[in-house]
Amino acid sequence: MDKINVIALQQEMLEKMAQHSTIAANPLSTPNVNVPSSSSVAKVTESSAIDNSLHFGQALKGVLDTVNTYQQHASERVTAVELGHSDDLLGATIASQKAGLSFNALMQVRNKMVSNFESIIKMPI
Repeated sequence: MDKINVIALQQEMLEKMAQHSTIAANPLSTPNVNVPSSSSVAKVTESSAIDNSLHFGQALKGVLDTVNTYQQHASERVTAVELGHSDDLLGATIASQKAGLSFNALMQVRNKMVSNFESIIKMPI
C-alpha cells in the first residue's frame, strides 16, 4: 500500500470518527441520519459484509503501519543523535514527540473501541 492510500484512509477514518462523535454527542439533533428498515438490513449480502470488514481492516492496518513508521523514524533519529552521527537534536525531538502523539491517539481510539465493545456486550437482547 503506498503512502497516498494510507493518508487517504487515515483522513477517511478521521472524518468518519468525527461524524460518529457528533452523532453520539447529539443523537436527536441529526436529521440526516438514515436508519435502515429491517427488510433492507436482511438484504445485505455476505460479499458486502466482507468488503466492509476489509475496508475497516485496511484502514486499521494503515493507521498501525503509520504509527509504527513514526516510532521507527523517531528511534533512528534519536539513536543518530546519541551516537554523534547527527547534530539535529531539534529534529529528533520533534520526531519523538510526533511518534508519542500518534501512539497516544492510537491508544485513545483503542480504548474507545474497547469501551464501545463492552457496552455492546452488556446490552440486553
